[in-house]
Amino acid sequence: MRIEIIEMAWDDPAGVRLRRDQEAETVERYGGDLEQGEKPSAANTEVFLAAAESVGGEVVGCGGLRRLDEHTFELKRMYVVPAWRGRRIGAALLHALEDAARERGAVRIRLETGGRQPEAMRLYERCGYRRIPRYGPYAACPESVCYERALETAPRPASAPAEI
Repeated sequence: MRIEIIEMAWDDPAGVRLRRDQEAETVERYGGDLEQGEKPSAANTEVFLAAAESVGGEVVGCGGLRRLDEHTFELKRMYVVPAWRGRRIGAALLHALEDAARERGAVRIRLETGGRQPEAMRLYERCGYRRIPRYGPYAACPESVCYERALETAPRPASAPAEI
């Protein structure tokens, strides 16, 4: 299987569908909408990437970057369709988002996930993220688990689309 990572407009119907599904899954896990702070939007999301099954194929994952400061991005709306999980698509998306952040001058990425998302926590830890104290709008939310990763100064070598 071949996964292609593509940049996508925030309002692309495939991205809208994935974000809607991600939000529904979050509501189901936590029993309500726990959105903390400003909701991601086209106005505040600098990069939005999607994972597609080959060129022009089904879009099966997404993630975005919102700038926190000159050197820091926050990962937003990271999601892989449940039927596609366990195939390293999340890691491929995460690495592509890190490259996009690095290209825009970032030296770190932060993110927030929830304690009821152990698969997400495993992914982030496997990819080199370390737990940090809750920050910003998540500081008072006991369900929040926050992570950060320092980005290397040089991007990884460009590679062909991920073979999953």
